[in-house]
Amino acid sequence: MSQEQRMIFVVDDDAMLATMLADHLQNTFPHRVSVFHTGEECLTRLSEHPDLVILDYHLNSVVRDAADGLRILEKIKTLDRQVHVIMLSSQAQYGIALQTVQKGAEQYVLKGRDQFDQIDRIVQEMLS
Repeated sequence: MSQEQRMIFVVDDDAMLATMLADHLQNTFPHRVSVFHTGEECLTRLSEHPDLVILDYHLNSVVRDAADGLRILEKIKTLDRQVHVIMLSSQAQYGIALQTVQKGAEQYVLKGRDQFDQIDRIVQEMLS
């Protein structure tokens, strides 16, 4: 698949952050970006075979019964072992980061000032 056809899914229940990240990625890389506000929405479109999923750890602050990021990560990896997953979280706890990596996330990025720079570097490494 050529670089121009790469696809990134951004999954975050914070609509403003998800939109800002998607806009940033589209302006920085020649990839298609789709935004989802629940993990369940993402799972219904996983058949499109995204190259990368940027997945929020907490996904149930808006939709009460939505699955959290860890459960969605497990489902993504069950359905498509090849997709790269970056976990995005405000949780600065080593145990949580380790748990996400053990479940298949390749990177764990803390939400904060330099999150977009970190994601840029990771996307560049993973998709180039």
